[in-house]
Amino acid sequence: MSTGTGRAGGPLLLGVRHHGPGSARAVGAALDAAAPGVVLIEGPPEADDLVRLAADADMRPPVALLAHVVDEPGRSAFWPLAEFSPEWVAIQWAVRRGVPVRFMDLPAAHTLAHRKEERGGPDEPGPGRGDPIGTLADAAGYDDPERWWEDVVEHRGAGADPFAPFEALGEAMGALRETPGSGGEERDLLREAYMRLQVRSALREFGAESVAVVCGAWHVPALRQRTTVAADRALLKGLPKVKVDMTWVPWTHRRLARRSGYGAGIDSPGWYGHLFGAPDRPVERWLTRVAGLLREEGRIVSSAHVIEAVRLAGTLAAMRGRPLAGLTETTDAVRAVMCEGSDVPLALVHDRLVVGDVLGEVPESAPAVPLQRDLGRLQRKLRLKPEALEREVELDLRKETDAARSRLLHRLRLLGVGWGEPVRSRGSTGTFRETWRLRWEPELSVRVAEAGVWGTTVAGAATARAEADAVGAEALADVTALAEQCLLAELPSALPVVMRVLADRAALDADVGHLAEALPALVRSLRYGDVRGTDTGALGEVALGLVERVCVGLPSACVGLDAEAAERMRGRVDAVHGAVGLLGSLAASAAPEPGTAGAEVPPAGAGVRSRWLGVVRGLAGGERVVGIVRGRCARLLMDDGALAEGEAARLMGLALSRGSEPGEAAAWVEGFVGGAAGGGMLLVHDERLLGLVDQWLTGVSAEAFVDVLPLLRRTFSAYEEGVRRTLGELVRRGPGRGTSPAAAAGVPGFALELDRERADAVLPVVGLLLELGGAADDRLKGGGVVYASADDGDGDTGWGGGRGDGRGNGSGSSRATAVRDNGLVGAA
Repeated sequence: MSTGTGRAGGPLLLGVRHHGPGSARAVGAALDAAAPGVVLIEGPPEADDLVRLAADADMRPPVALLAHVVDEPGRSAFWPLAEFSPEWVAIQWAVRRGVPVRFMDLPAAHTLAHRKEERGGPDEPGPGRGDPIGTLADAAGYDDPERWWEDVVEHRGAGADPFAPFEALGEAMGALRETPGSGGEERDLLREAYMRLQVRSALREFGAESVAVVCGAWHVPALRQRTTVAADRALLKGLPKVKVDMTWVPWTHRRLARRSGYGAGIDSPGWYGHLFGAPDRPVERWLTRVAGLLREEGRIVSSAHVIEAVRLAGTLAAMRGRPLAGLTETTDAVRAVMCEGSDVPLALVHDRLVVGDVLGEVPESAPAVPLQRDLGRLQRKLRLKPEALEREVELDLRKETDAARSRLLHRLRLLGVGWGEPVRSRGSTGTFRETWRLRWEPELSVRVAEAGVWGTTVAGAATARAEADAVGAEALADVTALAEQCLLAELPSALPVVMRVLADRAALDADVGHLAEALPALVRSLRYGDVRGTDTGALGEVALGLVERVCVGLPSACVGLDAEAAERMRGRVDAVHGAVGLLGSLAASAAPEPGTAGAEVPPAGAGVRSRWLGVVRGLAGGERVVGIVRGRCARLLMDDGALAEGEAARLMGLALSRGSEPGEAAAWVEGFVGGAAGGGMLLVHDERLLGLVDQWLTGVSAEAFVDVLPLLRRTFSAYEEGVRRTLGELVRRGPGRGTSPAAAAGVPGFALELDRERADAVLPVVGLLLELGGAADDRLKGGGVVYASADDGDGDTGWGGGRGDGRGNGSGSSRATAVRDNGLVGAA
């Protein structure tokens, strides 16, 4: 072995820092000067056959070598390479000149057998060695390893001797390895023994003057070390081994960052990429890019800002004794000059430029599992390109392409490939529209490989996975959620298995809580027949059976609950109420046109709503039912217009009477006016109810008040600030007594009574919003129609209608908060 990096009697040892642009430039210069006959690179030898793809025009870094166990794809390891990685520069240099390239690290077959799972690259610093760069930086008087490396390597200009930096770094690492406690991990010793064997093999084949080695600087002293072949082979004898597959996968700058978990990563891949790619004046070019980004975000940044920032960065570098302004100086200059001292726009610069969202590409000829190839085909067909930058996509399911995109994303979610996440739409919230937040992460390639065990196509794999999940599901709610996923993903072949399991589980499960949790997803699934053309008749029958069993078992399940269980039960009552409302609406809806598919709900569903409202009424008046559930049921009845005039005040009066225990009374108040159900506005507009709450609260003893205060604070803190302020004013002057200052002063728009003439003026606009046509006034006023916001609990909102009584107490099929609570009421 050579005692240095030169060519006298040994290989050319080029010790580098992974992902360092200065190291990458130095490697290119050294290879040009040495012109070796073979290049050995730190990496798994299983990738030797993949090197040829580096010359493909469709290969664009950052990319990574991915190795995974054939029978267990989740056990995997990555070897990332960026454009500014020294290893990538060495590969490009060799393939362009026809020079053989070989990887010389410990085979992935041994690495993956040694570790159950390895998410980082091969050079993660372990507890035995720590961070050698940090140690050298500390010895040089630097508190930041990144700054030290930039000053001595990245900002170093071209020198006369291209081998000098590698010689100096190798000597430094040699001295560091001799320091007690820095001997490295056992895994390092195994890897270095294998590397020495590969170097010896190359020396025999190509000659001592023709071998160049590119590896982490930490390993250079070990490769210089004189050991015997027998000793190295003895270290490697008996290592466990597994069968692995190897391929190229796209990588991202964000995953190169150390904060994303890659141990050999860097803090600023975007900055390093800029340093490597800028032909000259890197600081000026960088600050120009920053100015362009800030302008795109609406900030006023002129060329004068750029000039001043360049000047300030240079001044800071000189004051700090640095050879060139680095990332620290440019960041300080941007904060002071372009961001006016604010860290908010600076965070955007760091995220978009310093780190960046660059996503690499690999050619189609790269090895891949059949499922990956099918996914790539669908992505190209649907023009749904994977991107590292997070973005939102609006899908209109009435369009064929958007419907196919929705199917693909839902099928991938079922397979555990979380490329897209459904989010609440900012526009229309009908069932024909979906909004997805998309972001491709490199780890998803592993998830796709794992999902390959289920099938060779996305549709086939999703079907097999759904069937297996249905059979193995433990809770009834899991099966109903799976049925909903199958409908969203349009997996008709999986539905029979899921429905059979669903029917069996529903028949055997006697827990009312489980039934209540399972019902909403099942009922939501009934809507998808309208848009996706799916027969949902069997689901409707199961849903009706679940509703009947919930109605029978719920009253006894709401007795004797502690606070936590009562809170959960309130949520279940809300969920069932929403589901029953939707089920009743579907049952009462018009039949679909002949020849089209629709939601088929059995005729018995038409009476399910009245059956449920009877149960809710019984819970609202039940003396043994926990307070929060009684209060919530009273509120649901009131919102549905199922309470006679004054009935809500009577129920509140009973719940808040002096004979009621204060804790139960406070729980009733939380159930009635708590949560996101518009309870604050209810108290604002109905001062009788506010007066009852005020009267009860002022009569609570001091000892009991301390007990109920946390519950009341939780209830009223959920209200918007304006609602809390209005309630405070009403309580200050006394609910139902006197007038507000605005009303007393005769301010227009403030009075104790409704100004019907002013209210009628908004009816034409409301008619346009509800698409009622030219007769909007007559339909809203004369017909007494009340429109309600129908929220079934999954974020989708539609408009339902019903007859009103002139006070906004509609009795229509919509089961959510009446529009009266939002100020949209058509009164006779």
